[in-house]
Amino acid sequence: MPVAALTTLGCKVNQYETEKIAEEFAANGFVLTDFDAPADVYVINSCSVTAAADKKSRYLARKASRTNPNAVVVMTGCHSQQVLDHGEWVEGATLLVDNEDKMRVFAKVVEHAPEILSYSSSPATVLPARERRTRATLKVQDGCTHFCGFCQIPYTRKVKVSRHWEDVVAEAHALAESGTRELVVTGVCVGAYDEATGSGGPDLAELLLKVADVPGIARVRLSSIQPIEVSDALIDAFATHPNLCPHLHLSCQSGDDTILKAMNRPYDAAFYKALVAKLRAAVPDVAITTDLIVGYPGETEELHQNTLDFARAVGFQKTHCFRYSPRDKTYAATLPDDIPDEVKKRRHAELQAVVDASNHAFTERSLGETVSVLVEHPEGTTLTGYTPNYIKVRFSGPVALYGELVPVRLDSVESDGGAIGTLVLPEPELARILAQAPRPKFQALEMIGATP
Repeated sequence: MPVAALTTLGCKVNQYETEKIAEEFAANGFVLTDFDAPADVYVINSCSVTAAADKKSRYLARKASRTNPNAVVVMTGCHSQQVLDHGEWVEGATLLVDNEDKMRVFAKVVEHAPEILSYSSSPATVLPARERRTRATLKVQDGCTHFCGFCQIPYTRKVKVSRHWEDVVAEAHALAESGTRELVVTGVCVGAYDEATGSGGPDLAELLLKVADVPGIARVRLSSIQPIEVSDALIDAFATHPNLCPHLHLSCQSGDDTILKAMNRPYDAAFYKALVAKLRAAVPDVAITTDLIVGYPGETEELHQNTLDFARAVGFQKTHCFRYSPRDKTYAATLPDDIPDEVKKRRHAELQAVVDASNHAFTERSLGETVSVLVEHPEGTTLTGYTPNYIKVRFSGPVALYGELVPVRLDSVESDGGAIGTLVLPEPELARILAQAPRPKFQALEMIGATP
């Protein structure tokens, strides 16, 4: 049987799409292997959100072609789209597939090399698939038209489209039947999910409630959303439905109004803080996570200090901090990149220290509480999982608890802001789970970037 290896860079939308591509390869007789292993086909679902993402996308193509010079190396995703738009190529790649044809990667491979279906590679290269998955990504929307000053996405995913709600719910049922306990609802601009773009009626809040009611799905988590797209109905849904995880990733980018305006972000710092206060009033244990950029063109020390003060005031549970890098076609690329690299590095370190402290404080406030943890990553007798509000927890327990929601007391904070806990599952319940739980295989889906 032929062998395929897939890897994902970037967002949860990319993760979802890679999983769907992998499923098509598997359905057509391919076995999946780790991206580092020999394979007949390599698929790189690329990202172009930063210069570093561009560089890594190109590196992976070269790496795959070195691992097997005779393999078909396919790059798709946003970096591939950018390269095609410029009439360029990627060293090591056999095929470049644009975003419009991303879900036809398998067909493109067969069109290019029909003989590949008859390949018979060594089974020694194959990694077994996991029988059950604890968390799956559920893509409901694509496309963005916000045109933020630093972002290429409106050029690489140009049309806003919503999946019909019946298709979404049907996929949620199928995932539940396969053993998935948590769904992460995602989209390029997920807050734009609505009837006008194809939902069939529901808006995002209504869709989340439908997904959260699917039998077998214990948790529904929402991926990154624009602050201006958080409606009162959405807040009410999180406040009232027990299966909606109290965790919102409200993409912010800066805490300074001058920089927000330069970025073409449609809100100011006061609006963002008021929204956070409203969410915390309605959902007291809600975790707020975000993205912040340092070193944007025109960012002075005073403006940077405003972002530091803003981050302290909000008290984010977790933050992705980025150093600004110019992206082709964007408005910011027309501005002087006037912040030296050493200044960007210093500002990044200063911001990281602030958000690390708030992450630590968020976890510390929950110490002594017993919370529900979805067991995801067993390593020997050490289990790892997440609470509904996105605290990572490590604790001791039997590997058969994989995929189970179990009560864990949070005892101490780790240096990365996670928690060390103690399993407090009653003995009869533990015995029942040990008797009934299948023994899963754990090598699964890491090859295609399935991460929280």
